[in-house]
Amino acid sequence: MISEDRKKQIIYEAMRLFAHYGYDVVTIKQLADACGISEPALYRHFPSKEAIYGAVLESLKSTLDYMPLFEHLKTESEPGAVLMALASHILDFFNRHRETYRLLLYSTLREHSKARKIFREVRGPYVDFLTQQLDRLHAEGKIRKKNNEITARCFVGMVFDCALSSSLWRGFQGQVYEPEEIIANNVPIFIEGLSIR
Repeated sequence: MISEDRKKQIIYEAMRLFAHYGYDVVTIKQLADACGISEPALYRHFPSKEAIYGAVLESLKSTLDYMPLFEHLKTESEPGAVLMALASHILDFFNRHRETYRLLLYSTLREHSKARKIFREVRGPYVDFLTQQLDRLHAEGKIRKKNNEITARCFVGMVFDCALSSSLWRGFQGQVYEPEEIIANNVPIFIEGLSIR
């Protein structure tokens, strides 16, 4: 296997193992075994487990693929359309990449030093973009002024929680709701709160 392909394999297996067991539990030996190589061979590609973890985080950014959506929404004049599109994109991502949310959850629960970086890389772009769009929509007279950063954080957090509930805690607190149901219920609440009366 050529070096670049081996690195991709290591990153893939590391993401899978870190998401399933948590960063602290996974050993270099487990990573090497999952890749079918020796520990010294793994160290030829990455100097440490921390470096592998960093590479996993960097790979997350490329899977998000939010730029086409952001480009499309930056001129959308309906606040509800912006919120629904962002929510749908996030839910779709986590439906396709469940291991990513597990990785986020483990890093937070273990208070890993990289937890903030993971959240910044994965959630941050959505929060920043939504804050900018809420500022724009307010300037256009479409919504009333609130602290748009707080609104964006709360909205994105709600959607991420829906993704978490659908993948990890399904039915944990009784009634099972599909993420799309929760979003359809809550987006109008956000819109109502932002509407100019």
